[in-house]
Amino acid sequence: MQVNTTAEQLKNEFQITLSKFAHEIRNPLALINSELQLMASSHPELINDPQWEDLQDNLDYVKELLNEFSNYNNADKLSLHPVAPDEFLRNILSSEQATLDYLGIALDTDISDSTRSFPIDRLKMRQALLNLLRNATESITHTHGRIKVCLRNTGQGICISIEDNGCGMTQEQMNHIFSPFVTSKPTGTGLGLAITEQIIQAHGGHIEVTSQPDQGSVFKLFLG
Repeated sequence: MQVNTTAEQLKNEFQITLSKFAHEIRNPLALINSELQLMASSHPELINDPQWEDLQDNLDYVKELLNEFSNYNNADKLSLHPVAPDEFLRNILSSEQATLDYLGIALDTDISDSTRSFPIDRLKMRQALLNLLRNATESITHTHGRIKVCLRNTGQGICISIEDNGCGMTQEQMNHIFSPFVTSKPTGTGLGLAITEQIIQAHGGHIEVTSQPDQGSVFKLFLG
């Protein structure tokens, strides 16, 4: 009990620190953005400078990072509504189909019809699933990419699995994938999977992961 309490306290302290940090960064960032807009209005030629584009890209990255901080801090704050998981999952995959087609990644689905609704925060759960789909997509760098998404009834609840044939992970990588700010991506924030795990746990569920280097990964979400 003491270990769990300490872990919860550390998590809360970390979230408070992260929130304060994000707040302190947002204000000067907004001022910098306003000043750059004024500069561009007074000197339109700046927009054509390659360094201007690099500057904007870096600002966008900082904004994305701050948004990820906010998402992480609010991942366990849910607004629950009854949702049919099969219909919910099909809608998400439909919205991603065009992107997968463009990338040349095949999508296989095996979605069991569900007769039971689950209390889900639609926005948060959508974010969690899209995080996993994006990770699966980014792990594929070859020309025969494939992602398989399944929905199964488990008796006690449901299991959603997302499987890819991408680069896979070592055991060492898997040991840290849900830790904040840990990432193997050159431009990643390292918060996507941490946010996903928080969302699933807030719904009373858990995530299981299996992976092999150069073979791919499988993420299984258990709910209910």
